[in-house]
Amino acid sequence: MEEKKMNINLTPEVAEGKYVNLAIISHSSSEFVIDFVGLMPGMQQGSVKSRVIMTPENAKRLLFALQGNIEKYEKQFGKIEAISSANSTLPLTFNGGEA
Repeated sequence: MEEKKMNINLTPEVAEGKYVNLAIISHSSSEFVIDFVGLMPGMQQGSVKSRVIMTPENAKRLLFALQGNIEKYEKQFGKIEAISSANSTLPLTFNGGEA
């Protein structure tokens, strides 16, 4: 089977990227909305750096792509320690600091 090629334009502004440390995900029957947020240590308010809206099918493709890439990462660099959902909170106090 012949591999299909795709050309994707990446502008310098987008290539620079945005640092985020929080993702807020919501959905309806027809779309998933992912807000990527930057939240600074000790601050109660962050700002949405980017919003991605996609179909449920593409959200599932993203899930599989992330799973595959995490597996590759962990083979190369070691296991990523996950925070248990029981202990997960918004990162309002980085490094144990006071909010």
